[in-house]
Amino acid sequence: MKNEFMWAYLMHLGENMWGDPGGIMTYAKYEEEVTVNDAVWRQTIDFLPSQSINTVLIDLGDGVQYETHPEIAIKGAWSKEKLKKELDHMRAIGLTPIPKLNFSAGHDAWLGAYSRMLSTPPYYQVCKDLIEEVAELFDYPKYFHLGMDEEIAEFQAGLAFCCIRQHDLWWHDLYYLLDVCEKVGARPWIWADYVWRHPEKFIEKMPKSVLLSNFWYNRIRKKPDGTYKETQYDAYRVLEEAGFDQVPCCSTTEGVRVSALETMKLGKEVIAQERLYGYMTAPWTRPRYGMEYQLMNDARQFRIALEQVYPERA
Repeated sequence: MKNEFMWAYLMHLGENMWGDPGGIMTYAKYEEEVTVNDAVWRQTIDFLPSQSINTVLIDLGDGVQYETHPEIAIKGAWSKEKLKKELDHMRAIGLTPIPKLNFSAGHDAWLGAYSRMLSTPPYYQVCKDLIEEVAELFDYPKYFHLGMDEEIAEFQAGLAFCCIRQHDLWWHDLYYLLDVCEKVGARPWIWADYVWRHPEKFIEKMPKSVLLSNFWYNRIRKKPDGTYKETQYDAYRVLEEAGFDQVPCCSTTEGVRVSALETMKLGKEVIAQERLYGYMTAPWTRPRYGMEYQLMNDARQFRIALEQVYPERA
């Protein structure tokens, strides 16, 4: 395996990733103020190295005061200076920070008015401006996560404003974002759930330069013939056979304590070493007051799995 092998953890700074104003879904609450608690953020970050985590993926969203588009920031958004100090602190304790901006049409309420200008010249310019600004802020990182997950109608059923890109338009916009990333020297990284529904098209059209994170957080079960009961888990094999580089993602968010353990066992079994770039865990909760246990338990279960599946790296 490579020296760059990632043991990654997803942190959220932005707020509006899953809803929009007027949405009816219970999780579609539109936040008008950053709810990240600074003490909980730092407590979580400082805990991660003890759990063998070496990479932190930060979902920025509307939680930063961007210079190019200050209108995106919500109340309490971090200044670039504050975020820069946190990035420096992470590096000082052995963590590599990686930026994430989710440009999926199902998770882009953080873009404010621009989320309703999808695939227009102003939209493309905003995406370019933000990627370039964030890349500079992160000292031109090796990777840049673009999200791009769950852009299908069923995931927007409870939104007040529904909009999805389909067919060649989705690919057109993805290619645009990939190009902007590559021009700032970052390898694009996205969620891979598109392959669940359209495996042939995904394999045909997805560049091998893109780093992929497949995910699913339930128990892993096989059929009597040895294939996986859920398409989401068989996707690791599909992506491996097609020659894609992967960072499998696990989580305790569904209440499955062994998600990390089973995901690592599966990854080790089906993904070639040269295409396995690491693993990631995503607690899917913001670092708010009262969420300390959930945040740190997710990291702890990740470490327990690492000890069992990769004892040589523990």
